[in-house]
Amino acid sequence: MDTSALSPFTGLLLETSLFQGFSQSELEHILGCLTPSIRGFAKGEIIQMAGYPTRQIGILLAGQLQAMKTTPDGTKVSIATLQKGGIFGDVLSASGTKSPVTVLAVQPCRILFLSADKIMRPCPSGHGCHLKLLQNWVCTISEKYFSLNRRVDFLILKGMRTKLCTYLLEQSQQAGADTFTISLSRAALAEYLNCERSALCRELSRMRQEGLIETYKNSFKLLNKPQMEQHCQR
Repeated sequence: MDTSALSPFTGLLLETSLFQGFSQSELEHILGCLTPSIRGFAKGEIIQMAGYPTRQIGILLAGQLQAMKTTPDGTKVSIATLQKGGIFGDVLSASGTKSPVTVLAVQPCRILFLSADKIMRPCPSGHGCHLKLLQNWVCTISEKYFSLNRRVDFLILKGMRTKLCTYLLEQSQQAGADTFTISLSRAALAEYLNCERSALCRELSRMRQEGLIETYKNSFKLLNKPQMEQHCQR
């Protein structure tokens, strides 16, 4: 494809973990070598089906994606929600194994696809940005591993209050403020914490009544962090 079609997304791509530390000229050079493609998907359309392998890495340029896993009893569990700039297929394409999740469009979206084979087998020019991309790819996979490990930590926590306080305190720390907005809806947050949506909403209501938090849609304000920290230790 003509890489000039990617010019509106240059700033976004440079902010992703795959192209961290790249200059604009390096980005243009590497994209010219990788011959990427851009595809559009409608809401509800499947991008990657569970049970099938892929040799492509996807970068979400616009819209929203969700990775879903189906349990043996047919229940669909949200594994991750991807916003603009999110990367998927990076771990799978490196291993050559079949996908354990289905990735679908929550909103109409546009995705940039890169060939994993072209990244692993740099062109003969041997430009330094090829090595930089490989290093960034390894770091991206490593970050995914630790993120998954943290998800497991949440799954083994006991009690709704403990899970919520731990999650909200971590989000506050990442935002560097007591007031912050999360990307997950109530339903997605319930799936992430492995609990019923109704139980989650009841616990949030109790926390508001007790003066621990204030909420407005997906925005939270932590009012009593010391008490919330005590709940995390139980």
